[in-house]
Amino acid sequence: MAKKKSKSSNSNTIALNKKARHNYTLSDKFEGGMSLQGWEIKSIRSGKVNISDCYVHIQGREAFLVGAEISPLISSSTHVVCDPVRPRKLLLNRRELDKLIGAVERNGYSLIATAMYWKKCWVKLEFYLGKGKKDHDKRADIKDREWKVEQGRMMKNKQD
Repeated sequence: MAKKKSKSSNSNTIALNKKARHNYTLSDKFEGGMSLQGWEIKSIRSGKVNISDCYVHIQGREAFLVGAEISPLISSSTHVVCDPVRPRKLLLNRRELDKLIGAVERNGYSLIATAMYWKKCWVKLEFYLGKGKKDHDKRADIKDREWKVEQGRMMKNKQD
């Protein structure tokens, strides 16, 4: 008799940056692994991560995650120095790095982190190429979103 796999209700998502779509126009999606220390993995497993104000910085043909806060656990080792906001190296292919360098340096794009999640046993970061929105662009997006909600209400009332 075969065993059934139990569905886990846990999501693979560790942290989200919900303001990214509001503040930036996002275009190309990238995924990269991160070089982490042991205490960081333990903190990530317990959910002590904040990526709301972080971005990806390219320096010397390498990509780094800057501004992500991984709070150390109280029970972390005493002989390890825990820096919660240290830059963390992203593990990307050379082809991806070349594309990112070209977009950032020539076209003026920013690299915005939107999500951190588990993929098998590795922590992955999802980030996008994006351009910052002006205030009038944000207001137009809000107006369009509210109009779509109103249209849905009108169509629902019309069908009844």
